[in-house]
Amino acid sequence: MSTKKIHAQPPEKLTGIQLIEVPDKAVGTKAIESALSHVISETGISNSFKLLKNLNQTYGFDCPGCAWPDPDEKRAFLAEYCENGAKAVAEEATKNRVSPIFFATHSIEELSEWSDYEIGKSGRITHPMILHEGSTHYEETSWENAFSIIGEELNKLSSPDEAIFYTSGRTSNEAAYLYQLFVRQYGTNNLPDCSNMCHESSGSGLSETLGIGKGSVTLDDFKHADLVIVMGQNPGTNHPRMLTALGETKDHGGKIITINPLPEVGLMNYVDPQNPIKWFGNGQKLTDLFLQVKINGDVALLKIIMKLMKEKELEQPNSVFNHQFINEKTHGLNEFLANLDTYTIEELLPQTGLTLPEIKKALQLIINNDQIIICWAMGLTQHKNGVDNIREVVNLLLLKGSIGKQGAGTCPVRGHSNVQGDRTMGIWEKPKENFLQSLEKEFGFEAPRKHGYDVVEAIEAMHAKKAKVFIGMGGNFISATPDTEYTAKALQNCDLTVHVSTKLNRSHLIHGKKALILPCLGRSEKDIQKTGEQFITVENSMGVVHQSKGNLHPASDHLLSEPAIVAGIAEATLHTSKVNWAELASNYDLIRDKIEATISGFDSYNKRVRIKGGFYLPNNARDNDFSPTSTGKANFTLNKPSDIFLEKDQFILMTIRTHDQYNTTIYGLNDRYRGVLNERRVLFMNPNDMANLGLSKLDTVDLISHFEGEQRIATKFLVIPYSIPQQCTATYFPEANVLVPIKSKARISNTPASKGVIITLRKSN
Repeated sequence: MSTKKIHAQPPEKLTGIQLIEVPDKAVGTKAIESALSHVISETGISNSFKLLKNLNQTYGFDCPGCAWPDPDEKRAFLAEYCENGAKAVAEEATKNRVSPIFFATHSIEELSEWSDYEIGKSGRITHPMILHEGSTHYEETSWENAFSIIGEELNKLSSPDEAIFYTSGRTSNEAAYLYQLFVRQYGTNNLPDCSNMCHESSGSGLSETLGIGKGSVTLDDFKHADLVIVMGQNPGTNHPRMLTALGETKDHGGKIITINPLPEVGLMNYVDPQNPIKWFGNGQKLTDLFLQVKINGDVALLKIIMKLMKEKELEQPNSVFNHQFINEKTHGLNEFLANLDTYTIEELLPQTGLTLPEIKKALQLIINNDQIIICWAMGLTQHKNGVDNIREVVNLLLLKGSIGKQGAGTCPVRGHSNVQGDRTMGIWEKPKENFLQSLEKEFGFEAPRKHGYDVVEAIEAMHAKKAKVFIGMGGNFISATPDTEYTAKALQNCDLTVHVSTKLNRSHLIHGKKALILPCLGRSEKDIQKTGEQFITVENSMGVVHQSKGNLHPASDHLLSEPAIVAGIAEATLHTSKVNWAELASNYDLIRDKIEATISGFDSYNKRVRIKGGFYLPNNARDNDFSPTSTGKANFTLNKPSDIFLEKDQFILMTIRTHDQYNTTIYGLNDRYRGVLNERRVLFMNPNDMANLGLSKLDTVDLISHFEGEQRIATKFLVIPYSIPQQCTATYFPEANVLVPIKSKARISNTPASKGVIITLRKSN
């Protein structure tokens, strides 16, 4: 069957939109109702109780959704989760099954015509499946045969660098460590991961300036912050439990500035779902000052603020800058201030879309407070100047001395649960020399030194047929990556594609000549190995490592754990390895012993992770120690604002999630916090821009992206007038990923610039 009939993109069909009034507060009883409805409908009443009573509890299982930390102290009984966390576990624990009969009934071509929502709702995959070359349907296979095929394909490559080993953030510490060990013993550092597409800009910027690619704050710091600045982020949908932390900032007298192109409901007003007394009130106002900045106007805004800070400091010396901190702990202040002087407020202001009086309100809050936390997410990282955005955030904190003390610091709010832990375990295409030496000493092999491919480079290598095998440890690669049609061709060029998955997704349909689906256990399920029941460990976004142990029976007797799958592949591939892969996979304590022996900060790993709540990893920035940087101090940097120039009738587009979505998983078709029900193909647009183009509400338009003379098209989007700056637009991914050029990416980090796509519109036929 021709691969041209297989749809890499979600179908371009409308589902019947309904617009409602945008709510004035987030969470509360509607969130509780939505969460319970999803869980009960997917899992049944009995399993719903089993799930929710253990979700994010100390000796329960970690939410497979976001990486927001759990409280160090007492956790809320039956309610230490959010609406989207409940949806995530409902998806994993669903009663629906994708069995061999399902695959025999539905061809790949037919399945590719389904929406991502329909594909995801099919259920849990029950058996290992194989797609033979030229076949139209997946067929059941044995684990032994699947491992044998992978080993044969890997061993016949002319170089290990012709294989790609991708990792999704859901993977546990134990599975990730075993996976990277196998890949490096095989002979390559081709270990791209989902971080490459989201917070790689954060890691790059923070490592250069502060000596660690992780945030510096803890959850407790929010109780002590005088000021929290939230930039480029929508926690009400993507990290709802963060709203509780922001509420605690307000309870302790702190202020909150929100900087974002869209006024997200969750950041404006919040009803605490853990406190029934507050369910029926007006909620808690969170944001004290909302700055509706233009898309990618953040560096320009921060430069204006810091220029005004400098003016005040010159007028009243020692009233704004923390000179003691700057002199003792930082490097490069004079060069930074000299560079700041090369910009004028007059040239920067139009990039922000704000007025100077609005900015001066933020300035006053920043000047008057020293304990400042700045939080951010993909609204800062997924730009050509994404690393500049992060470094400029650090510049502001350094001027105030707001790092390395209680109630102050950096807070990159990471997405997928354990995405940070996977990087700690060595899932990185650019490993550090001391880590490779530790692996060599412990396992007796020579590790490769050549840097591997990140996500963008991996796609380009497959497209050019320089890489011939793709193995995905979790995730939905085709729907998470940019330039959908280009990426689809890249995957289809492979001799073999392999996906370790819990549920069916579109990546299983965009395959190489041969393809395998290897079904694994989910977070919520019991993991029984030869030595008994196991638990896994994860690291949250604030560096706490803790255990996770499922309590449900597996969806199928034919599932394997991720460590067991890695061990099976390794044994079938590495015939001379000295590692006893089967033994490690049978007892995760043994894997943790190896982690302790090779990665700093994991002393007494097995003992400490069994202590209630786990343990914090070392964090030099948190400890006010910046010695790991190139200068031995925290570095001021020189950063560039956006260089995007929009021609007449051009707009900048950012891709966003709906409230019924987490990453590429679509829970439903509603985005109730933005007033949109039963539709995903929408374009949020400024009403004045609509009027200038002669567009009315719910007109159907095609989106055309423009990059270096190339055009990409996504059809049939309904225009919705919305509160968004002029020349700025927003729509959902993965529907709009087709518009993101593979070569449009951040400097240094190589992160796809999914928040900075230049588009024009045309009315649909």
